[in-house]
Amino acid sequence: MDFGLVLQTDPPASAVVGLMRRAERNGFRYGWTFDSAVLWQEPFVIHSRILDHTERLIVGPMVTNPGTRAWEVTASTFATLNEMYGNRTVCGIGRGDSAMRVAGRGPNTLAALGEAIDVIRDLAEGRQATVEGRPLRLPWVKDGRLPVWMGAYGPRALALAGRKADGVILQLADPYLTGWMIRAVREAAAEAGRDPGSVTVCVAAPGYVGDDLDHAREQCRWFGGMVGNHVADLVARYGEHSGAVPEALTSYIARRTGYDYSHHGRVGNPDTGFVTDEIVDRFCLLGPAAAHIEKLRTLRDLGVDQFALYDMHDAREATIDAYGSEIIPALTR
Repeated sequence: MDFGLVLQTDPPASAVVGLMRRAERNGFRYGWTFDSAVLWQEPFVIHSRILDHTERLIVGPMVTNPGTRAWEVTASTFATLNEMYGNRTVCGIGRGDSAMRVAGRGPNTLAALGEAIDVIRDLAEGRQATVEGRPLRLPWVKDGRLPVWMGAYGPRALALAGRKADGVILQLADPYLTGWMIRAVREAAAEAGRDPGSVTVCVAAPGYVGDDLDHAREQCRWFGGMVGNHVADLVARYGEHSGAVPEALTSYIARRTGYDYSHHGRVGNPDTGFVTDEIVDRFCLLGPAAAHIEKLRTLRDLGVDQFALYDMHDAREATIDAYGSEIIPALTR
């Protein structure tokens, strides 16, 4: 199992770079950041600094989207970083939540997302692609490599990831729901004539190492609110009791009343009163190192290839170090 670190690009950027360096020293192989240009600093500028100050770390957004940048610009950005630092990027991409909604736009359609996956990958790897009816190619790209991993929750999105993406990002660590999502991706991949095992599976969720569960839950409760935005979209599309999406995912937002993106991904988010302790425990990794190891082994046995640790709480350095000293060695030896 691989491990990634996920951060928001809050100023100062030097702190983000420092935490990514610390992560690499502790055995993390991936460094991810949010991508929401209004709420946080521009990630790709900071990615270049992270790559310059690390040796092996693979860097990418979790996640970008097809709507905030022209597709050829996104491809050129990745290709430039890869040319400079040796194919050490990965493109995490989704329909767009905070980045789009804060700017007054709705999330992109799955059709646009599917087309963008192909175009961005082709351009970044030096192949010709059609953008708005016009054939384009980046002539300076040589030996480019850009895996594209898609964030997904619902049946249609999971199927699209199985058909097109190199990897899928599942933003919760509930084993039951993770198993359901992996099966959906693999079935779609097989139906498309792909090797189901070729789609990398990444689970992304907060982790907090320690014995004080009450404190850990309060530090990670924001995550249930963030996931709730996506679940609300699913309920609006499929209905709460349609059977298309497990009620283990949809039922917990029954008391959700709204969401203020000014608190997005923040400890103490006031829009998380509907998130119960049970949901925090299911969606996150909490408790002593042994509890993290046990849950990660369960996820690994389900087919998870990477755990990406959301490190947004009051113990960022300590969590990175605990993963490096106890948890990563137990899952990689």
